[in-house]
Amino acid sequence: MATVSTYLNFDRNTEEAFNYYKSVFETEFSQDGIARFKDIPPQEGMPPIPEEDQNLVMHVALPILGGHILMGTDAPGCMDFKISPGNNVYINLQPDTRQETRRLFKALSEGGTVEQELQEMFWGDYYGSCKDKFGIQWMLNCSEK
Repeated sequence: MATVSTYLNFDRNTEEAFNYYKSVFETEFSQDGIARFKDIPPQEGMPPIPEEDQNLVMHVALPILGGHILMGTDAPGCMDFKISPGNNVYINLQPDTRQETRRLFKALSEGGTVEQELQEMFWGDYYGSCKDKFGIQWMLNCSEK
């Protein structure tokens, strides 16, 4: 079933923030808990993650209210992230089909900026991100094979 969630980027304190949200909403992390940057398998053309960034949060998901999922990541400088107010929130769409994912991605990126083209990712999904012509940031992640 298609879902929408909010994705938050933090400057090296995602774990602290999400432990706080976990206590506020009295829920538990979804999936496999907290995934770390050290868990990313080596990829061609991608430099290794520096030692000081290895234990940062690559991904965490926390159910909050009404089926909504709050997701987050640390934004290390080694990956050219620079956090500033306004660029640390994405709307994450998880369509049911790749066809719908491509349609939404094309429409949302038209007149905007493609940050990452839709492609197969190491976690097994079809993923891309863009900023629309109004400056709103979107992530699209489809698990259909």
